Amino acid sequence: MKEASFYKKLSGALIQCNLCPHQCRIKEGCFGLCGVRENRGGVLYTYSYGNIASVNVDPVEKKPLYHFLPGSKTFSFACAGCNFKCTFCQNWQISQPPFFLGINSPKNILSAQDLVEGALREDCRSLSYTYTEPAIFFEYAYDVAKIAKKHKLRNIFVTNGYIKEEPLRKIAPYLDAVNIDLKFFKESSYKKFCNASLSAVLESIRLFKSLCLWIEITTLVIPGVNDSKGELKEIADFIAGLDINIPWHISRFYPNYQLADYPITPEERLKEAQGIGLEAGVRFVYAGNVRGWGEDTLCPYCYKVLIKRDGFRIEEYNIASGNCKFCQGIIPGVFSYVE
Repeated sequence: MKEASFYKKLSGALIQCNLCPHQCRIKEGCFGLCGVRENRGGVLYTYSYGNIASVNVDPVEKKPLYHFLPGSKTFSFACAGCNFKCTFCQNWQISQPPFFLGINSPKNILSAQDLVEGALREDCRSLSYTYTEPAIFFEYAYDVAKIAKKHKLRNIFVTNGYIKEEPLRKIAPYLDAVNIDLKFFKESSYKKFCNASLSAVLESIRLFKSLCLWIEITTLVIPGVNDSKGELKEIADFIAGLDINIPWHISRFYPNYQLADYPITPEERLKEAQGIGLEAGVRFVYAGNVRGWGEDTLCPYCYKVLIKRDGFRIEEYNIASGNCKFCQGIIPGVFSYVE
């Protein structure tokens, strides 16, 4: 255990956690909604510091990030727990309680220094804080990110965007890129399926943008839930209003967790969503969890293929120093192709 950051003591032994918008009020001996922050004797402790639930070497495209160091490897890791309760979570075994069985064993503890050294050994160019919600293991993420920066590694948050302004501003100087889930554009859906708030997520996205981090946004398109033309257009309009150069990843839903009886997203619906995004002015709209289309990066000026992809593999690369090789147009992103 380690004392947590961003909390205040209330009357008696009650504590208010100020890490995320839930601002859980936690009684003595109880945990916050994330399941990893406990009030012990009027002190808030985190169980997630260095308590690794998953670690892998991934292509950065898997995050998904298509405009940030394409073709490179990223050292992906997670600690258990999450401040969302998504009924469709693909990593529910490590994000949703009860996850302590087998996770909280000392054999899984890894120091921040050791984690960064692991990334260096694997010749990764970045670390990705992913699989669960990185905000809930903030203290560990912050220490890892500082060490990673010293070794000239980039730091990537793959997040639901549920974090308060103060902690985000604290870690932002050490972050380089972020992929944020914008799951719905209805407060009722966020409440029903995630036990969270749309307005807080939108506020966080705006803050991430103002902090000059590279941003990409992902929406899992769930049939009958958020796949209406109206809701998809609202998401697209929000992204375009923020910055037309923010890539939007529209991802195909496969039945999982508590939505195991829901249908797979038809490809036609994803193609419709892609058209809605482009019509709204979003320059780069990608399809996820499908093959054969929606993966390539096209120049927004001459429309030639800049990056041709087959899954997570790059087959063709036509960007030089951030410019299109054909028309020399400036391509938004952080580019440095790795063979």
